[in-house]
Amino acid sequence: MESSTTESAIVKTLHLLKHLLPSQGPLKDFIHHNTLHAFQHLSFHQGLAHASSLLETNTYLTLPEYIDLYKKGEIDPVILDGCIMKEWPQQNVTVQRNKMFVQKTTDPRISHLALLRSLWKSEFSLDLDGKTHSPLFRILCSFLDQGIASSPFPLRHIDFLQAMRELDQSSWVSIFSHRTSRARKLLADPKTQIEDVLALIVGAPSLWAHYIFDQQWSHPGWSGLICYLEDQPDSLLEKRKINFHDLVLFESLIELDALDYYLGESRQPLSDVFHGPALEQILVPSEISDSFKILSCWQDAYEATYYRGCLTTLHQAPTQSPPEEPLFQATFCIDDRESSYRTYLEKQNSGIETFGTPGFFGVEFYYQPENSFHVTKLCPAPVFPKHLIKQSRTSLKRKRDLHLEPISHSFLGGWLISQTLGFWSAVQLFINIFRPSLSPATATSLRHMDKISELTVENEHSHQHERGLQIGFTITEMTDRVYNMLLSIGLTKDFADLVYLVGHGSSSNNNPHYAAYDCGACCGRPGSVNARVFAHMANHEKVREELRLRGLEIPRTTLFLGALHDTTRDEIEFFEEKQWPPDFMTKHQNNLKFFEQALVLNAKERSRRFLNTPLSTSAKRASEQVKIRSVSLFEPRPELNHATNTLCIVGRRALTKNIFLDRRAFLNSYDASLDPDGEILTKILNAAVPVCGGINLEYYFSKVDNQKLGAGTKLPHNVMGLFGVANGIDGDLLPGLPSQMIEVHDPIRLLVVAEHSAPVALQAVRRNPATFEWVKNEWVRYASIDPHTKNIFMYEDGEMKPYSIFGAAPAIDNLDQYVVSHRDNLAMGILK
Repeated sequence: MESSTTESAIVKTLHLLKHLLPSQGPLKDFIHHNTLHAFQHLSFHQGLAHASSLLETNTYLTLPEYIDLYKKGEIDPVILDGCIMKEWPQQNVTVQRNKMFVQKTTDPRISHLALLRSLWKSEFSLDLDGKTHSPLFRILCSFLDQGIASSPFPLRHIDFLQAMRELDQSSWVSIFSHRTSRARKLLADPKTQIEDVLALIVGAPSLWAHYIFDQQWSHPGWSGLICYLEDQPDSLLEKRKINFHDLVLFESLIELDALDYYLGESRQPLSDVFHGPALEQILVPSEISDSFKILSCWQDAYEATYYRGCLTTLHQAPTQSPPEEPLFQATFCIDDRESSYRTYLEKQNSGIETFGTPGFFGVEFYYQPENSFHVTKLCPAPVFPKHLIKQSRTSLKRKRDLHLEPISHSFLGGWLISQTLGFWSAVQLFINIFRPSLSPATATSLRHMDKISELTVENEHSHQHERGLQIGFTITEMTDRVYNMLLSIGLTKDFADLVYLVGHGSSSNNNPHYAAYDCGACCGRPGSVNARVFAHMANHEKVREELRLRGLEIPRTTLFLGALHDTTRDEIEFFEEKQWPPDFMTKHQNNLKFFEQALVLNAKERSRRFLNTPLSTSAKRASEQVKIRSVSLFEPRPELNHATNTLCIVGRRALTKNIFLDRRAFLNSYDASLDPDGEILTKILNAAVPVCGGINLEYYFSKVDNQKLGAGTKLPHNVMGLFGVANGIDGDLLPGLPSQMIEVHDPIRLLVVAEHSAPVALQAVRRNPATFEWVKNEWVRYASIDPHTKNIFMYEDGEMKPYSIFGAAPAIDNLDQYVVSHRDNLAMGILK
């Protein structure tokens, strides 16, 4: 009975740990997420207090930083007083405000989680982590390797623990560093359980769960990755059979091996010298301290000051109707980096109309390039498609470089290449310092798909399946996706002759988190294939016939075109141009000048963030410099990605077209007049809230504690097995974002604004409990703006409460001058 009880306790412990550990996938699928997702069942401030205490992390800015923001005017005194009165209703406001500035805030992080494992040093004078982490990380890296190793792991296609067992029994050298007998015997026995090993390491069963917590939190990056791979093995191109249970068992055996070698088998049990609190006490959320309340009050006031400026501008900006006869229409990803590009497009001609939707364009599938053994997902990470799009007849050939060929990994081949090509390589490197250019080492979205290749979009025969996936889409399936996407963005009439679908990606020569610069809606990959697939579907005659039967008629004079915007280089590429009819090609050539000019102006606005680009730099010169940055080996910040994101606006473009957003807003097009019950709004929020909220919170937490919740500076990062990064060759995997991606970010929770009446907006977000949890517990803030009156309501305490507008929004007379006024964040304003 006792054995089954302890086994059940171990299972529960592993389940709880999987929920708490970082859930970041491999680099190729780097998807932003809420770093502290395990605490999301609590209210925002309660969750942060518990996480801070349990994990010993910072979850807010420091008090001096808040005071500095107050002095700069980024925290309004009136709003601060309001937050004080709400937090301390019985206190005198003046007295409490003085405490906000002069009271020395004590560190609220009081964790007991690491006390048990710390006894190895304090009581036994043994650095157990130092003895075990290095061999453990190297074994894991070799087993999971996706192509960096010169020789593949010999038993990579079988279960991890079985592979370790066979290696230890059949190799000349044991996989255990110290080769003690008990560890080797226990590994050799397939019946060995975690409980058997912990009994030898810890002693009393009451501390086993505590020890596992302590053990796994000594390297949360590796443990989190294993948990992720156990649940989503397809996230690795070369799949590996590994699970969290086997990791804990194997690590415990490595520890037993070290303990037996350094302390002997007759050592005193660890449980005999531990007198700390039980694990259950540690995991229970504690009371929020006064010092923590002060920081949370500052954070609320900081955010509320920013929200007031945003909502005031949205309320007061004039609503501009869409053009009756649009010159052309372009649909972009909702990505905040695309908002400025859309502004500069529309600014040139009033007939240009733009829309925003998640960058996979509602078309979910796996993609297989020609000559590839693997398929990759091109849709949001939680979605598991049933369709496969295959590429064929590609002309894209990889430029060969002997330095990157397998022969360079061998002893003799490496020596020969270094002796023969070494001098020329040094010359090339010297030239690249002064004249950076695209090379085989450059990761660029333009190589994701050959623009003149063929794609199998249509499923013409029901038996066309491969890998358990249907090749292409049927006519009805294509119609469903085109109809749903166009309806969701409100494009159901007044079609232009040319409608562009613009996906996005990026280029980088020095960024291990490259996938984080691509499209999150495409599972961290460029949106080029999706744009091209949707255009094919929308141009299909049979699809248009079915759309017509559903009441959505696309004129025969309308052509959909796929494109890709490289947000790092500010370049754009269009697909299948040679297949367009001549009259459409002429119209497209006339439109190109608008796209190209918008790219130049967009590069100019982006460059104000780059310290080595003077604010006085011309737009043309800025455009040239951003291209150089993207391929420079010495540029750790080729692009700032989502830095400074704070808003998600779900509504008509008419609501935001006359507003300067400072590249801080996700823009999802939506027309409430087509959705009186809010059902379409619910679908949009189900995607936008967790995706945009996850991006926002990963930036938030990477900013407030870049060492523990982020990845630190990326300069010493070493790519591990093509699936993660670590400092050096034996460090823990680093989840979160490096400092170069968050330096200019302001840690402000995302404000989601839905354009609909308050009752419908509330009903829409309540329909899905998972989405509503974000809003109810205020991990994102939620507001609505009425499409008729422009009255604003804010979610608070379970209801939508009227939001009072006071003051005037800034008026921007000259956008070109305003964006170069200084390098910091600029206030939202109304464009004249």
